[in-house]
Amino acid sequence: MLLLRCPLLLLLLLPLSSRPQKLPTRDEELFQMQIRDKAFFHDSSVIPDGAEISSYLFRDTPKRYFFVVEEDNTPLAVTVTPCDAPLEWKLSVQELPEEASGEGSGEPEPLEQQKQQITNEEGTELFSYKGNDVEYFVSSSSPSGLYQLDLLSTEKDTHFKVYATTTPESDQPYPELPYDPRIDVTSLGRTTVTLAWKPSPTASLLKQPIQYCIVINKEHNFKSLCAVEAKLSSDDAFMMAPKPGLDFSPFDFAHFGFASDNNSGKERGFLKSSSKFGRQISSKPRVDLHKVCIGNKNIFTVSDLKPDTQYYFDMFAVNTNSNMSTAYIGTFARTKEEAKQKTVELKDGKVTDVFIKRKGAKFLRFAPVSSHQKVTFSVHSCLDAVQIQVRRDGKLLLSQNVEGVRQFQLRGKAKAKYLIRLKGSKKGASMLKILATTRPNKQSFPSLPEDTRIKAFDKLRTCSSVTVAWLGTQERNKFCIYKREVDDSYNEEQKKREQNQCLGPDTRKKLEKVLCKYFHSQNIQKAVTTETIRGLQPGKSYLLDVYVIGHGGHSVKYQSKLVKTRKFC
Repeated sequence: MLLLRCPLLLLLLLPLSSRPQKLPTRDEELFQMQIRDKAFFHDSSVIPDGAEISSYLFRDTPKRYFFVVEEDNTPLAVTVTPCDAPLEWKLSVQELPEEASGEGSGEPEPLEQQKQQITNEEGTELFSYKGNDVEYFVSSSSPSGLYQLDLLSTEKDTHFKVYATTTPESDQPYPELPYDPRIDVTSLGRTTVTLAWKPSPTASLLKQPIQYCIVINKEHNFKSLCAVEAKLSSDDAFMMAPKPGLDFSPFDFAHFGFASDNNSGKERGFLKSSSKFGRQISSKPRVDLHKVCIGNKNIFTVSDLKPDTQYYFDMFAVNTNSNMSTAYIGTFARTKEEAKQKTVELKDGKVTDVFIKRKGAKFLRFAPVSSHQKVTFSVHSCLDAVQIQVRRDGKLLLSQNVEGVRQFQLRGKAKAKYLIRLKGSKKGASMLKILATTRPNKQSFPSLPEDTRIKAFDKLRTCSSVTVAWLGTQERNKFCIYKREVDDSYNEEQKKREQNQCLGPDTRKKLEKVLCKYFHSQNIQKAVTTETIRGLQPGKSYLLDVYVIGHGGHSVKYQSKLVKTRKFC
């Protein structure tokens, strides 16, 4: 016989007549209507048959639920799912009263006395459990009676879920686990972990709609999906499933986490925000816990993890019809260590080219063979700014961002060894040239002014010429100017991509060369030179480059200048 619906329990608690009465059977049509109306069981002490309910427990405040089995030898299954705290729960049964006592007067007993008669009797304990596992009571033949489920949380306020049914064979709302419910780690890298698992028979055999949800965190495995939801803040959104054929990268986002401003994910999550437990929870700091539902595939690669870090992985099979889930046996894995950086040896007075990946780093070592009073490090960053750190025998001496050409002179020490760490840009790959020397006169890089822009004079522009100027220094250097005709569609973005300051005049075509000249001024205020570039076409755009070449032959390019001749003169 089926579990008691809410109207049936109300009948039980109403004044009973003096004559014997048989409890009615379940009205299936009425029950289905009641199950669809979730508010029907809100804060009710009645457990409906065949539907999962969610509720809340305050610490050290017990809660009791009821249901009735009307006939002997009825199958019965009860499932209790703790969420974010261990629970103590007990299932007991007591006989149903068949008639009121009334002491022969024919008058019914007061309502309160009848409630006490039904609910205050001790009953027979059938099962008890204490812990945070999803635990079951299953019986193929249960006696008729009033069943009581008592729950208590002694650790903290918490929420939980309860499911009970008298038709466990046919209901099967929870996805069934395969014979081997473990998650296998099939591939392990420095930043990736590939997981595989056997499909749920509920999907492969019963053809019910099942999707798999993966949870990644650094703390521990989870035993239920509601434990995961309790850990996540109330504002976290569930992510959309990846596009077919593409694995999702939960650490790609500025937050691995899943970005809470992704509103589209909220609509496609398998649980809506309304399924959060009733009591308002204050906003918590974002936790390092990430969940993604990936549809029905059973292999998945998690990427953008941190090297040499232990992660815990949990897999939940979710019945998309009932929104009820079953946990696979979770696993954990430690990503591989970052490949050890090779240290490049710098030779005294020799320029070394260095390439650094985006957000990467390179280590260099300089060990002078002779005693020295000073050591000079010259750095030429070809593209974006790079960071340089210099340590002498473990002590940090220098930490600077370098753009263009910079020179650093440090106090020397006998038998000292210098470790140089170069960190690349976040925007993209970095290229640079570096020179270390203990000889102060050994300077391969030319000196540069603070401003390396080329200025064009608009009033001096003609149909066949443009006049430009640039700054020099007090050091006599060779300057070469080159021109290249470009399309009118050429823009600042294209110019920026060509701003590799380390590419010298040797990479240019001979026809692009305008002239070379030596220039300097002892008065830094007057260290400026002008040049008129002739033989240009009317209404055409040109890209101008100025290279300064040092005594060691190393060149540095000024910032490119885009100019255009007049169309009509």
